[in-house]
Amino acid sequence: MQSIESKILEAIRAEKYGKLIFPEDFSELGSPEAIRLALHRLEKENMITRVTHGIYVRPVMSKYIGAVLPTAEELAEGIANRDKARTVPTGTYALHALGLSTQVPMKIILLTDGSPREIKVGNRTIKFKKTTPKNLLAKGKISRLVIQALKEIGKDQQTEAEEKKIIELLKKEKPEDLLHDIPMAPVWIQKIMKKALQ
Repeated sequence: MQSIESKILEAIRAEKYGKLIFPEDFSELGSPEAIRLALHRLEKENMITRVTHGIYVRPVMSKYIGAVLPTAEELAEGIANRDKARTVPTGTYALHALGLSTQVPMKIILLTDGSPREIKVGNRTIKFKKTTPKNLLAKGKISRLVIQALKEIGKDQQTEAEEKKIIELLKKEKPEDLLHDIPMAPVWIQKIMKKALQ
């Protein structure tokens, strides 16, 4: 009979390198404790790498830098998918994601309808902050970032160049998503977003 450890390893090997591994992925193979111990042993044998508490990966190997671990952004996305939670990047993270800031945020703050939590990844932090459903209703990938980025910049604080870039980005959004998302924003942000429809 195959051990839990070898079954887990078999399942991991069937997936591509770089995919995030959560203990919950193997819940049908045994008790949470048995799975945790099996993953711990696989880590000790260098079959997988622990990224942060309860999250592992079989890293992609680069001949230049060795193991390539997932970025904080990839982790945030993986956790949201696992929890089937909606998330929206906020603050400097939203600005960075839109290319309005070159500063890589050390703290990624995501509004979520999932569990609030904070996770350390190397020298960066991912914070899932509980919010009202209204803040998560925007559909468009670009428009929801724009709403949060402009909130971070502040009313009437955006430069002409920033506004121009935002409008250019919004023009790439699916028109139906943009029309859906405009009413979700504060009135002053709606005015800027509507310029993308002209």
